Amino acid sequence: MDIQIEQASLEEIIAISKNIPEFENPYQLTDYHKRLDRVKYLALKALVNGQAVGFKLGYDLGHQIFYSWFGGVLPNYRRYGVAKKLADTQEEWVKKHNFHFIRVKTRNHFKPMLIFALKSGFSIINIEKKEKTEEHRILLEKALI
Repeated sequence: MDIQIEQASLEEIIAISKNIPEFENPYQLTDYHKRLDRVKYLALKALVNGQAVGFKLGYDLGHQIFYSWFGGVLPNYRRYGVAKKLADTQEEWVKKHNFHFIRVKTRNHFKPMLIFALKSGFSIINIEKKEKTEEHRILLEKALI
C-alpha cells in the first residue's frame, strides 16, 4: 500500500475525523481554533490513492514538549502502517523543531492506541482517574533526546 503523508488543513482533519467511528462527537472548527490559534502546530493527513484515510494533529505545549493531541485512521485502512507512517512523520518534524519530548493521552478503552504508543517507545507517566475505569485517561511520553 502506497501511503503518502502531507500537511493538512483543519477542515481536512475535521472531514476525516467524521468518518472514524470511535469519535462519537467530533470536534468543531471553533474547538480547534481555541486550542491551536496561539501555538505552533502540525496537522498531517495520510493519503492512499489520493483518498484521505487518516490524520495526526499535535501542538507545542511549551517547555520543549509536543503534544500529539488527536489522530485516527479509517477502519478499512488499519493494520497497513498508516498510523505508524503518520507518527514517524510527526516525530521527524518534532525533532527538526527542537522539541525534546512527545506526549500523548488516550483513554483506557482505546486499547489499540495504548498498545501502539507503548510499542512506539512511549512510557506511561500519569493516569487521570475517572468514574468509570474504561474512561481513565492515560498520559504517555517519549523522550527524543
